[in-house]
Amino acid sequence: MDRTVIAYVIYLLVSVALTVWVARTLSRNGRVFLADVLHGNEKLADAVNHLLVVGFYLVNLGFVALYLSSDATITDTRGVFEALSTKLGVVLLVLGVMHLANVYVLNRIRRRGTMEREQVPPVPPQGWVAPTAQV
Repeated sequence: MDRTVIAYVIYLLVSVALTVWVARTLSRNGRVFLADVLHGNEKLADAVNHLLVVGFYLVNLGFVALYLSSDATITDTRGVFEALSTKLGVVLLVLGVMHLANVYVLNRIRRRGTMEREQVPPVPPQGWVAPTAQV
């Protein structure tokens, strides 16, 4: 079997495994965060969490597929390791950027929800006082 094909197979196996692992970790730990952001609405938190995971898979697996091809021919074992390290390093960076983008967006949503909760008075108004004329 050609060394380039071996590098492709290893790249696909490791990249897909890393993508699945990161997506499951984000899904499991992000659910609690989403429930807080969405004011305890568990059903909505699960739905948003599932949509985020599907989007994460689509973007990352699409990138892995697009980044698969290589113009260089791998002739030795050293070339296999060099090609894999470059490709997997870029995939890891993309996974990290996607993770940080998700956390950033969710934190902005959470912060906006916290600000909205702080604008509501803790007790309802008990009466109305007419303004006095200023002299």
